[in-house]
Amino acid sequence: MYARRPIEPLLWLFFSAGGVMAALFFPAILFLFGIAFPLGWLAPPNYDHLLAVVSHPLTRLVLLGVCSLSLFHWAHRFRYTLYDGLQIKHLNESINAICYGGAVLGTLTAAYLLWKVP
Repeated sequence: MYARRPIEPLLWLFFSAGGVMAALFFPAILFLFGIAFPLGWLAPPNYDHLLAVVSHPLTRLVLLGVCSLSLFHWAHRFRYTLYDGLQIKHLNESINAICYGGAVLGTLTAAYLLWKVP
């Protein structure tokens, strides 16, 4: 009989990939849309240009990857914060379902919203 393989290495892979994606993309996005465009340092793109960029399938795939991996990064970090910080390891199954279920639900929501863009 085959031994059951743990899913933990896959979760750590999603955690590290999400951390890298968040560290690379979110600061640039926050700088552009939170500081540079509102303060007039750079000319903001118009709606038609942003819609054209987001309508490209590769851009949608990258946005879905960034959203999904960032959500799994959050889920894994929050799970271990609850385990180690609050010492509630006895709620293992519930915490896993809430954390990773929330990441899956957020990923499905992001996929739906990106699919819905014209």
